[in-house]
Amino acid sequence: MSQEQGDKELSRDELLKKYDRESTYRTNLGKWAILVSILGIALTVFHLWTADDPYRSVIQGAVHLAGGMSLIYLLYPFKQSMTGRKGIPWYDILLSLTALFSNFYIVFNYEHLFQSSVVAGFGLFDKIVATIFVLLLLEGTRRAVGLPIVIIALIAIGYGLWGSGLPHFGHAGFEFDRLMTDLVYSSEAIFGTPIQISSTYIYLFLFFGVMLVQTNIGQFFNDLAFGATGRFTGGTAKAAVFASGMQGMVTGSSVANTVSSGSFTIPMMKRAGFKPEFAAAAEASASTGGQIMPPIMGAAAFIMIETINVPYSDIILVAIIPALLYFTGVFIGTHFEARKLKIYGLPKSELPSPSYLLKQIDLLLPLFAILFMLYSGYTPTTAALWGIFAAFAISFVRSSTRLSLKDILHTLEQGARIALPVIAACASAGIIVGVVVFTGLGGKIANGIIDIAGGNFFLVMFFTMIACIILGMGLPTTANYVVTASLAAPALTQGFDVPQIAAHFFVFYFGIVADITPPVCLAAYAGAGIARANPMKAGVTSVKLAIAAFVVPYVFVTNPVLVLQDATAAALIPALITAFIGMTGISAGMINYFVTGNTWYERLMLIGGGIMLLIPNLFIAVPGLGLIIVVYILQRFRQNTGKKTAVSP
Repeated sequence: MSQEQGDKELSRDELLKKYDRESTYRTNLGKWAILVSILGIALTVFHLWTADDPYRSVIQGAVHLAGGMSLIYLLYPFKQSMTGRKGIPWYDILLSLTALFSNFYIVFNYEHLFQSSVVAGFGLFDKIVATIFVLLLLEGTRRAVGLPIVIIALIAIGYGLWGSGLPHFGHAGFEFDRLMTDLVYSSEAIFGTPIQISSTYIYLFLFFGVMLVQTNIGQFFNDLAFGATGRFTGGTAKAAVFASGMQGMVTGSSVANTVSSGSFTIPMMKRAGFKPEFAAAAEASASTGGQIMPPIMGAAAFIMIETINVPYSDIILVAIIPALLYFTGVFIGTHFEARKLKIYGLPKSELPSPSYLLKQIDLLLPLFAILFMLYSGYTPTTAALWGIFAAFAISFVRSSTRLSLKDILHTLEQGARIALPVIAACASAGIIVGVVVFTGLGGKIANGIIDIAGGNFFLVMFFTMIACIILGMGLPTTANYVVTASLAAPALTQGFDVPQIAAHFFVFYFGIVADITPPVCLAAYAGAGIARANPMKAGVTSVKLAIAAFVVPYVFVTNPVLVLQDATAAALIPALITAFIGMTGISAGMINYFVTGNTWYERLMLIGGGIMLLIPNLFIAVPGLGLIIVVYILQRFRQNTGKKTAVSP
């Protein structure tokens, strides 16, 4: 490795540790490295072995959480500043062993804890183990995920213990020992839906993403992106958006994908002539959008299928149009920015040739394997397993993707490492969900939102959006969706005639875009670190590029045909056409360029006309189209006559 490459790698690692709590693990394990490897490999093998025939859900979850919690204490130190110290201190070894014991206590005493105890009650030792379990989980989550979700979980526990006297939000009340045992020895809290999905679907799909990276199949996504878009106006930015969107859907982390992809794409965009803050924003927007891009949409989508009881194949279909609208907005934004700066495509000599791409087209087979299995009626678990096997088999076709035995073991270990923050987040989110279920808090908050909004539907959507973005600023996507699905989504489904899937996609989207929404926009900040740009400017530019994510959820709640609810060709086709034209107008107004630079009133007409086109009402959409056409004619006339007009800043 050259000195320059080493410096770049160091910079990337530093950025990950600064903006991505999940990357603040120990780098020098010393003699304990082999123990970590054994535990990581064993955890991944366990999930692969039980994929088609998982154990009883709680037992599967307990083994899953045992491996996850024990590894967290071995890999994540008490303080971030301690990541570079050699070895693992004795107290973390003890905590790791205690985490193993508390989970396997559940495995070996399942019948007593989850069945006979309903009649006989819990013993003192059961209560002690439950309390230690909750404390270990919260501390492990703080280390691997961060403090915000722990604070919310503690507030939930406090509400369970002392919230009985609150006006409007009171409940029957819980004693401390009862709340602890209900949280741990129940299938509705820590071992509820989030950890059950994490121990089956999510772990395998995360491992599938690791397989693509470790076999260099993921690199083909970059080559394909540059081959498809590199020659067009602003080709470097469009290729970066394409590639990062494809990789983001399998990494499941906006920040991690921004840094890993951005270390290559952001300098390239800057060399092409894009401003640093725009290069950072383009990468952050695409990496964030990857989590809403089918067929693999990040971990939260797998929890959605159980929450609303919809097959994953249906979730994929429903997600297609909103995802296309999102990336259309980002692509159009990069196009208008490139036109404004007169940045053209890359020369043919710098792009992968069609023949080269065609020779490697078999590298897409793992994705096709997953889609084929899903639409053949198999479970997501089985589909993920076949995708993993397909990636493994195809890796042996060529030397650049082939794995040695050492590589295979490393890949198995990495599968466990990448899952640790998700495991912790899902388990801690289970605490919050458990308290919500036990106390009926979800319905009370939904009624509260409706009351505050005075029953106004758009205000309810607005308050729900704000709640999701605020939560998303502190929580990873998976935990954010679990919490907002319990607390915020009911406000849309209980008080109004909103299809359940539309309401859940609404909170799903706004939880995700928190990563690019100022003032706390970690993906944009990470991209700005690579681009050496102003972080806040990068965040604002990210919002401009990803404006679809802030508009489209309102559209598919008010016009569910865009999420294929009661969709007919006669209703869907006009809605699609007006939506894409509307996104063009909004993007042109946000970037401040259409045929040429916009005046202030042209900018308002473009944004206003675009929003009107997104409203499912012919009498509103047609005048909106008229506004965009008027701006086009005005700017074309100005361009042809060479007349100069002051454009808005």
